[in-house]
This record gives sequence, C-alpha cells and structure tokens, in this order.
Amino acid sequence: MRRRRMLQLLGAAGCLPLASLLPSRAALAAAPSFPPVRPRALAFPRDHGAHPDYRTEWWYATGWLETAEGPAGFQVTFFRSRTAHDPANPSRFAPHQLLFAHAALAWPGHGRLRHAQRAARVGDGDESTRFALEDTAVAVQGWSFSRDAATGRYAATVADQALALRLGLAPTQPLLLQGDRGFSRKGPRPEQASHYYSQPQLAVSGTVGFEGKSLPVRGRAWLDHEWSTAVLDEESVGWDWIGINLDDGGALMAFRIRGRDGAAVRWASARLRERDGRELSYGPDAVRFETLGTWRSPRTGTSYPVRSRLTLGQGTAALRFDIEPLIEDQELDARLSTGAVYWEGAVSLRHDGRTVGRGYLELVGYHRPMKL
Repeated sequence: MRRRRMLQLLGAAGCLPLASLLPSRAALAAAPSFPPVRPRALAFPRDHGAHPDYRTEWWYATGWLETAEGPAGFQVTFFRSRTAHDPANPSRFAPHQLLFAHAALAWPGHGRLRHAQRAARVGDGDESTRFALEDTAVAVQGWSFSRDAATGRYAATVADQALALRLGLAPTQPLLLQGDRGFSRKGPRPEQASHYYSQPQLAVSGTVGFEGKSLPVRGRAWLDHEWSTAVLDEESVGWDWIGINLDDGGALMAFRIRGRDGAAVRWASARLRERDGRELSYGPDAVRFETLGTWRSPRTGTSYPVRSRLTLGQGTAALRFDIEPLIEDQELDARLSTGAVYWEGAVSLRHDGRTVGRGYLELVGYHRPMKL
C-alpha cells in the first residue's frame, strides 16, 4: 500500500504515468537483481558519477550561509532510484531509473523551511532529466548539480517559485571516506551497507532568491555521495544523521539506525577528522544519541528529537556534543517526490557550552517507517 500510494502521488504530480509504474506479473518475474555493496577501493573521478545498477543513490549538499539578513541553512539533494521493472522493456514510458530533487532554505527571520521538489523518469527523450557515469552531473527538469573535473568545484542550480539557488561549492580538503575506505556498514548483516564518501568544508558562494529578491551569500557546505542496494532491514525504521563542519577546520559525521521499538539501535557509526587531518572512527558501541528536546509538527503531528546530545567513545575519554537547531520547524514534506516526510535542517554543534561547528541534522522514520 505504501508503494502504491507513492506511485499515485507521483502520477498526480504529472511526472510519471501511473499505468506505466505498475508492472505486470510477467514484468515482476523478470525484475532485475540489484548488486550488493561489497568492500572495494573507491576510484575517482568515476565514483563521483552515477552507479545505475544499484537501487538507491544520492548527492546531498547541505550548509550554512551568511547573508546581509543573517545566517541561513540550505540543502540541495538529488536522488536516483532504480526500479524493479523488467530492464528489457523497451517502452519509453517504462521508468527504469527515477530521479528526484529537493531544495530547501531555512531562515530564522522567516520562521520555517522553504522547500521545493522535483520528480521525473530518465530515458523518455527529455534531456533536462539525466545523470552521467564519468563524474557528477545530474539534472531533473532544469535543476542541476555537477562537478568540474579540472577544479573539483561543484555547481548547484535550482529555480522554483518557492526559492532559487545558484551556488558554487569549492573543495578545501581531501575527500572523507566513510566506514572502511568508503564501505559503510548500516546494520548487523554484511549486505546492509553503502559506498559512502563526504566532502566537508566546501567553500560556498553564489546567490539565493525568494519573494522576488536575490541575495549574495557565502558560507560552508558538506557534500555526501552514497549508493546502496540494501540499507534498512525489516527491523529498522529510519535514522538520525549529522554532518558538521567544525569551526577549527575539522569535520564530523555520525549516524544511528533505529529499530522498530523506538529505543533499540540497530547500528551506529561516526568518523571525526581533527583539525590536523588525523581521522578517528567510532563503532556501534561508541556512538550514542540522547534526546534533550523535541518539536512537534503542527502539520503532521510528528515529534522529532531536534535537540540531542551526541556522545562518542566511553568513559572519561568520551567526547560530548549538544545539537541545537537553527529553527525548530525544518520538517520536509516530500510526499510528491520520494514519498517521505522527515526533518532535515541546519544545526549548530556545541561543546562545553560553546559553539564548535555548524552543519545539518537528518531525522528519518519518525513520521512513518522509511522504505528504501
């Protein structure tokens, strides 16, 4: 029912004919197999590009911006999803690959999140919806996110009635490979894994627009690129994740996968790059999120732990950070694209009472269990 409801919403949005999305029994019998994620050395620039054999993939840029009207948070995310349709079906309406895009702007003076979304299928002759294999270059109905091979600089372009973003994101540090050299475990079973790397401390410049005005901005961003086939098992409902650019030049990523009873943690991991470049990894027993405060959505009734304490390590050597939202209302309703409702917003990281970093927090599976 959940999958059918998502397909109905996509059809209602005019991006996918509903009949073409519902495969026949014969098509289901010929459904493709999705390769598992196995440990391997990532190779660049090829692994900056798309991996269409895998079920799910995203390029996820988030950050803090400084403007003449104060700080703001932004996110631009492009998703690729390979469907279970028969790959031999030659119909231009057969949605073998779907692309989705989200963009958001969190501005304290405006109270809540501004959000826009896109959804389309690949391969029906529309050149405005595409992805590339050799490097990052993905586009959905005119929105785009790409990487310049010569400079490593990313360019994000979003144009919508709700908001407009035109940003350049320039690398200042090496890539941060998550997990074991880019092989990131997500659960107790070996197949629950992704290939995952981050690009922290990106220098941002460009413009943001809304309500008929355009403002120049500068700031810092974080990019995640991740692809997988099986991340959540039947006992998992979602995750909490942070990506933080530390003020001293370091970087911190941490996540936990939550179980169905709401308290059990199925898996957890963190990676810390210190200011001198040294990297530390934390396994499932050394990562703990503790709720300090919740916010309840007036639209969906969902409660999210928007304030929390992150503990890395154990005993007297443990590191403790408090996570504080830029604004509380950063709920993202993506039921017209990916089908999910979740909280995804700008946060600051505090240690011993002072702010030590800024980045993004993602809270998934609190509204409904997430299905990937």
